[in-house]
Amino acid sequence: MKLVFVFAALCSMLASHSVFSNDAEEAWYSISSSKGEAFRYVENQPGLPNVLIYGDSISIAYTPTVRAELMGKANVYRIQVNGGDSSSFVSKMDTMHETMKAYWTHDWDVVHFNVGLHDLKYVVNGKLDRVNGKQVSSLAEYEANLRSVVAYLKKRAPKARLIFVTTTPVPQGEAGRIAGDAAKYNRVALKVMNNFPEIEINDLYGFTKPHHSKWWSKPGNVHYNTEGKTAQGKEVARVLTKLIP
Repeated sequence: MKLVFVFAALCSMLASHSVFSNDAEEAWYSISSSKGEAFRYVENQPGLPNVLIYGDSISIAYTPTVRAELMGKANVYRIQVNGGDSSSFVSKMDTMHETMKAYWTHDWDVVHFNVGLHDLKYVVNGKLDRVNGKQVSSLAEYEANLRSVVAYLKKRAPKARLIFVTTTPVPQGEAGRIAGDAAKYNRVALKVMNNFPEIEINDLYGFTKPHHSKWWSKPGNVHYNTEGKTAQGKEVARVLTKLIP
């Protein structure tokens, strides 16, 4: 009789977990940009450290490699959408946490974050246009936004190791960005981060720059081919491995 009771209780527990998991997955995909590998729902493995990647399409491209490199070593999450410019950081993070708060019980051990490539771009009516467009964030606005981002992260994840990632280079001929601006925005970012020596720096700009022309997806495009995004993912995983508890 005891065996029957234990078996029934176990079945009930498994069924409850399955429903809970399905609900959590449904909640995640209600805010996620896609069901592609970078945005897939992550089933938390208790006992492993929890890493959050925040960034734009460059990070979307390298996230699958990071996950593959850290499999069995960390639960690797990423923000549910393209991270975009610095002014949208807080609202996107709040959306993620508010949506998942009923299902997530973990805290962040490491937050690996970047904003910049969407700040320095020029747009007209939502389209890239470096000649006639208006820049999304001036250097002064970018600096102020970064200070808000750091303050937010320190409040949201007070025990997490923070890693700021420098913005990758802009090639000549990019439709909505000016070559050389990434370096300017990185200088401002590093000035901000210098006030917080506890924040680590992952210099993905410096890592990518020597290989930039070889790793472009095509001339005048800020994105990278398979070789480039794989190399970036492995570099991010290497940096994370040093810092995950």
